[in-house]
Amino acid sequence: MKIAVLSTVAWRTPPLHYGPWEQMASNLTEGLAEAGHEVTLFATGSSQTNAKLRSITEQGYEEDRNQDAKVIECLHIAQLMESAADFDLIHNHFDFLPLSYTGLIDTPVVTTIHGFSSEKIIPVYKKYNAKNYYVSISESNRHPDLNYLATVYNGIDTAALRFQDKPEGEAYLLFFGRIHPHKGTEEAIAIAKKSKQKLIIAGIIQDQQYFTDKIEPQLSDQIIYAGSAGPDKRNELMGNAIALLHPISFDEPFGLSVAESMLCGTPVIAFNRGSMPELIKDGETGFLVNNIEEAAESVSTVPSLSRALCREWSAAQFSKEKMVADYISLYHQILS
Repeated sequence: MKIAVLSTVAWRTPPLHYGPWEQMASNLTEGLAEAGHEVTLFATGSSQTNAKLRSITEQGYEEDRNQDAKVIECLHIAQLMESAADFDLIHNHFDFLPLSYTGLIDTPVVTTIHGFSSEKIIPVYKKYNAKNYYVSISESNRHPDLNYLATVYNGIDTAALRFQDKPEGEAYLLFFGRIHPHKGTEEAIAIAKKSKQKLIIAGIIQDQQYFTDKIEPQLSDQIIYAGSAGPDKRNELMGNAIALLHPISFDEPFGLSVAESMLCGTPVIAFNRGSMPELIKDGETGFLVNNIEEAAESVSTVPSLSRALCREWSAAQFSKEKMVADYISLYHQILS
């Protein structure tokens, strides 16, 4: 099959730090290429891939703020759509904007919906639902007004996540993700203090005011901000943590850090919202809790969980190989 994978032009594909959409576009592209398909990745020129790469800008607009995001996005999507006839299928990882072209081309388009930024974008998805094939990344993230072809969980390169059967060094809890109220950085600090544990915070600061007002004043020898962490640092931080804290305040569509943590063998304590019940086996690979108090209480029980089971569960459900195989099956279903 000749397949075009459309990533974003906000960040490089795969991202250096933050960028779940870009990471999934990369994992899918590399997996399809490994499976012998002729794949072209549409992404920034700085992107890394073993497939063909086409781009209209070297750097993502989040990496080079001198660029106009709307202009770059327009040119990027148009570049693919104007060559749509060259492909058997297009896989869109770029949200709703490319859908507006799909009535003008004959090539089938699969759109992985990574989440909804607002209810205001739903009319676009509804308008092009009959023409497109929508895939959700969790059952919990399905919108009732849309029809879906399937649910395919995000797939991670399991070889890139090192299993740690026993944490080394000083004990600590970990918060790993963008620093934003939705992700619950402040709540993670409260859980750590209540359970009298050290906390390491790692991730990009997405909300500077939140960090300045709520997080920075609480930093100490007990509460440490380690900056944004790349792949090597991620392995070290996740593998040696007692548990990953994921006290989200929104219905998260997936949660890559949750699956990554379990691949390292580290259980997850998460607020029971969104896709968390699909990712975590409550009482086996972590704990689903409803508030700070329950989370703090569960910290003492974490050592009783099997770190090997955490790895086994996550690898079976959320591997790149499984995701790629699931998508290839869908492609054959569409093209037949």
